[in-house]
Amino acid sequence: MTRAETSTGRTVTALRDLILRGDVPAGARLAEVELAERLGVSRTPVREALGRLAAEGLVELVPNRGARVASWSVAELEGVFELRAALEPRLTALAVPRATPADVEALHDLAHAMVAVGSPGPDQDLDALVPLNREFHDRLVALADHPATAAALAGAVHPPIVVRNFHSYDDASLRRSLAHHVEIVAAVRAGDPAWARAVMTAHIHNARAVMVRAAADAQEDR
Repeated sequence: MTRAETSTGRTVTALRDLILRGDVPAGARLAEVELAERLGVSRTPVREALGRLAAEGLVELVPNRGARVASWSVAELEGVFELRAALEPRLTALAVPRATPADVEALHDLAHAMVAVGSPGPDQDLDALVPLNREFHDRLVALADHPATAAALAGAVHPPIVVRNFHSYDDASLRRSLAHHVEIVAAVRAGDPAWARAVMTAHIHNARAVMVRAAADAQEDR
């Protein structure tokens, strides 16, 4: 790896962290010169980092106006979660009869790992929670074995929304979300599609409430 590649990678990580922590708010302009000074790098890795983060959906590149932190309106978020609530609970129910004992144990391990790293407290690590959450949900979708619905869901679930989701939770909402994963495993273990579907529906509505509230607050601030 060259020095330039290393510098760009570090800049991507640093800028992503600033955005996800809320240090640079949604809709804020991202000036290359200011970011280069703030991060202690030249403008070149900053420019490349903005391009990579635009590909991730965290940054918007606006023609003739530069870059800004991506933002979602309340209406856009409600649409995303409405579609997700129509699709993901159905896939979860379809996954239940297809889950083997090994699948159940894998989901169990993921759910409890999420509780361990995500529970509010001094040992909380929201960055570690993100890949565990993604794997949990992806396993259920894969088990459902319904490609058309899975493809539609993939178009509705934007990774930046999911990632920022955890940074927007209050303690009560986060504990509720973590408990939902554990209960979904219990429903899968019991072979009860209706139970699993109901909990996933509650899980998505919990996330929706968090994100819509955060977006509404951000719109008021702007």
